[in-house]
Amino acid sequence: MTGKLLAGKSRKLLPGLCSMLGTLLILAVIAAFLPLTVPRLLGYEAYEVISGSMEPEIPVGSVIYVKAAEPEMISEGDIIAFWRRDSVITHRVVENHQSDGEFITKGDANSQEDMTPVPYGDLLGRVKLHIPVLGTVMAILAGGTGKIYAALLAVWGVMLHILAGILKASGERKNER
Repeated sequence: MTGKLLAGKSRKLLPGLCSMLGTLLILAVIAAFLPLTVPRLLGYEAYEVISGSMEPEIPVGSVIYVKAAEPEMISEGDIIAFWRRDSVITHRVVENHQSDGEFITKGDANSQEDMTPVPYGDLLGRVKLHIPVLGTVMAILAGGTGKIYAALLAVWGVMLHILAGILKASGERKNER
């Protein structure tokens, strides 16, 4: 009698556990990509910080969210992102030379101002938010391997939901007998 009771409970418990685990996997994949997608919908670009020139304010491995801004609206002390050669640089504005159309910038951790002024045309925008560590996670997810793992986790989540349905249907058939 006890064996049948336990078997009946496990037939009800196992589909629920599979369904719950499948849901958690799918939600984890969605949550992992939210910091990459939602800000773009709101007009922000996200970049990973790979150098320590803005530490301790912005640590290496952070993600920065940059909003486009008019160069004339940038003030001394603002943190901006700009193109320098083929890289995105994030430094603090020391001076905005509107008459010359350029910024004088400096990394917080650097002892001197940057040697080359930043032309207005190279401005990406003002840094509005930075989140430590998330840049490293973002870089992993944006890479090919990260996308493959995310897809596999989502597939496993769906498969667990399918398994839950099969187990539930099987349990219902056994209860009908």
